Amino acid sequence: MRSKPLIIAASIAVWATFALAQGTAVALSGLSVDPKQPVEMTSDALTVDQATGAAVFEGNVTISQGALRLTADAVSVIYSADTGEIAHLQATGSVAFKTDAETIEAKSADYDLLAGLLVLEGDVRMTQGVTVITAGKMTVDITHSSARLEGGVRTVLQGVGN
Repeated sequence: MRSKPLIIAASIAVWATFALAQGTAVALSGLSVDPKQPVEMTSDALTVDQATGAAVFEGNVTISQGALRLTADAVSVIYSADTGEIAHLQATGSVAFKTDAETIEAKSADYDLLAGLLVLEGDVRMTQGVTVITAGKMTVDITHSSARLEGGVRTVLQGVGN
């Protein structure tokens, strides 16, 4: 199973640094992921369909590697028929990407590993320290280390000393 791209995508997403207006492009800074760290996946139930190359983790899903954690009500994993590696991930219901310093929450997340795109939708809320950014949708281009927030973007930047 190829879990490193999920962890990298989540890491890039949580290192977004600022946003200022509707339809905001977000500059992303560096990331630090230790691929040697074990990846742990837990859930209440797991359904595997060998014929379609899909696995569905349901109920209290947690995927973690080091300090990075993805939680959701359900995560569907679609494997490539050619390589057997993860090609696509879909997380639904109370989706959250968390590190020690940042959190991104949304109703759903869709990660296309082949296209290098992570799309979070539905009441997206990114918290980094005291800075909070909300939007309807956040699209992260993994390849170019950039992100765009759309749909009612609101940014709250705390002043120095707050």
